[in-house]
Amino acid sequence: MTEFYQTADVVVVGGGVIGLTVARALALRGAQNVVLIERGSLGAESSWAAAGMLAPQAEADCADQFFQFCCQSRDIYPAFAAALLEESGIDIELETTGTLYLAFTDSDVNELEKRFEWQSAAGLQIERFDAEIAKLIEPSISPEVRAALKFPLDTQVESRRLISALANSTEKLGVRMLTGTTVEGLRIERGCVVAVETSRGFVSTGNVVIASGAWASLIKTPYPHSSLRIEPIRGQMLCFEANPQICNHVIYSPRGYLVPRGDGRLLAGSTTEHAGFDKRVTAAGVNSILTAALEISPLVGSLGLTASWAGLRPCAPDNLPVLGACAEIGGLFYATGHYRNGILLAPLTGELIAQAVVENKVSPVLDIFSPDRFDTVTVN
Repeated sequence: MTEFYQTADVVVVGGGVIGLTVARALALRGAQNVVLIERGSLGAESSWAAAGMLAPQAEADCADQFFQFCCQSRDIYPAFAAALLEESGIDIELETTGTLYLAFTDSDVNELEKRFEWQSAAGLQIERFDAEIAKLIEPSISPEVRAALKFPLDTQVESRRLISALANSTEKLGVRMLTGTTVEGLRIERGCVVAVETSRGFVSTGNVVIASGAWASLIKTPYPHSSLRIEPIRGQMLCFEANPQICNHVIYSPRGYLVPRGDGRLLAGSTTEHAGFDKRVTAAGVNSILTAALEISPLVGSLGLTASWAGLRPCAPDNLPVLGACAEIGGLFYATGHYRNGILLAPLTGELIAQAVVENKVSPVLDIFSPDRFDTVTVN
């Protein structure tokens, strides 16, 4: 007979920005007994490593459904930030100066022109500048700049303050946090979740949300999705001391970006590496980021390098998030695979997953992100 050391109406597996936002949204929708289980410390993985950019327009190549999803989540951030401030007393530093995208080569200029054309045609807020205007807006950028776009609605947050605010708010809402606890598998009976197996014992529950990022594929179930493989993609970051700050906007190029923080830090990133669960900062990664950062602004070369780190982005086979209910197993939901967009997509993900769990209402928005888009193996 199984001994349960905890019981829960809903278990959220993963305590990063997605898991915390889902747990908060569940509690706000009236879920009474929510338990969040985190293998390490809250927000200590990719959420802690993230630059905090909310920049769907700067990163998109077309106006597809995923782009619309990203913009919708970005646009609810002001209300999300205000609510977190009221609940937790923590300002997540939503910075609304906007994002600049710079061109340095013929190929860059062509890419910017294409982006300006399709986004203008779609009625999106976007501005185009020549080199002289770009240098007036941001004097620190390289004299080699040839053209620039500005995305006024693409913003940023301080991702580590976001984690603190979410943890504070979620705890005040009554969610129980089990940190330093590994989820090893799910117990399924008659096609439905009945318990979560952890390193401390079993938690009895009828609903589980897998929000464990790059570790989502390591959780065992009797009915595995054969193609549901969440791969860790390493992204390295550098942090410089910039007092006074050398730029006011988030600044992109096709090869890298700079993110100014109000406390004088300047973040530079990033790499995209298939390195498994290896979170080391490498010489090659540092060199790649520095090269891109110096191309954007030669002034970076005079700044002190104060920190470097790497995070593991969770990536599904088609690079899209995995969101919603699993058709094979009753009570199993996914909220993972956000890849480069975990911070950006957190508020909308939380709302839609909580709605699916608490109200059994699945928004049509989630259709393209369903875990059932992958081939499955049915075990009789």
